[in-house]
Amino acid sequence: MTPGPTNGIVDVPGVRVGHVTVWHDEPAVARTGVTAIVPDALDALFDSPIAAGTAVLNGAGEFTNSITIAEWGLIETPIILTNTMAVGRGYDGVVQAMLAAHPGIGRDDVIIPAVGECDDSFLNDARVLSVTAQDTVDAIAGSTTDAVVEGSVGAGSGMTCLGYKGGIGTASRVVLDGRFTLGVLALTNFGADEQLVVDGVPIGRLLPVPEVNPGQTLRDQPGEGSCYVVIATDAPLSHAQCVRVARRAGLGLARCGSVAHHWSGEIFCAFSTTHRGPRLDTETIVTRREVAGNRLNEMFAATVEATEEAVLNSLFVADTVAGVDGHRALGLPHDRVLDLLRSHGRLP
Repeated sequence: MTPGPTNGIVDVPGVRVGHVTVWHDEPAVARTGVTAIVPDALDALFDSPIAAGTAVLNGAGEFTNSITIAEWGLIETPIILTNTMAVGRGYDGVVQAMLAAHPGIGRDDVIIPAVGECDDSFLNDARVLSVTAQDTVDAIAGSTTDAVVEGSVGAGSGMTCLGYKGGIGTASRVVLDGRFTLGVLALTNFGADEQLVVDGVPIGRLLPVPEVNPGQTLRDQPGEGSCYVVIATDAPLSHAQCVRVARRAGLGLARCGSVAHHWSGEIFCAFSTTHRGPRLDTETIVTRREVAGNRLNEMFAATVEATEEAVLNSLFVADTVAGVDGHRALGLPHDRVLDLLRSHGRLP
């Protein structure tokens, strides 16, 4: 399918992404950060929340506000991605940013921020809480519609994926006769190297197993983690349709080799920027249009394709990173992967 102009989630009109990367060696090793997906201006999100839905492939993870999304079918804040032990910092930062943006928050109604996490403690010293609430405020304030920076940035700084260095990946597809766009942003932190599949080729089993440190190979490193996938579209999807679209992200992960390990959290959220509901309007009965059921197949296909590509983009962009306790996550060996794809007829 055809990608959007930047091949990223920001190709969906109005959607912005911001990163804050926390990276230092003293007083402790930090390879972590915050990534903010901002669907609209903060005051507009509060006044007119957008349709959303979540899905879980394996639930060893946290996504705050998911219970409310399931109940109301709406999301009212930016979506924050960070490390596991910084969820509270992400939550506090969203509250601070939203309070500054709208005088009615805390008076007319309260908010429940949406924060998801992955465990980056293989590279990041998780005992030192390096992420702050201000980092979340700054990620939201710095969000932009520019092409999304991928790889070891923001929440992806300390993440590993399918044995190699992972992090942030994004992709987009133009859908429904060119009228709408669907975009995906993935925080990738799952799987072992022998599981890696690219375009159907079992790359992980064909690559030689490299030595990471003296006496240690990729096979000695942990193969379980998590993956958060955020799907955005300007197509008018209802809550139920967002849930169905979100569920298809799991198929995109499977194409890359994921089996959703026991300790892994594969958690997905989809939202529609054009299917909205007034927060406090008790007078209007709102009627909405939504995508016809038979056209959802195209949305499903776009989600699977873009999720698969977002995962691969996170791998192809990230370089080798050294972290806490001498741990290293190797960058994917691009040339060898491309040679294997050529030998299997996937590339000219």
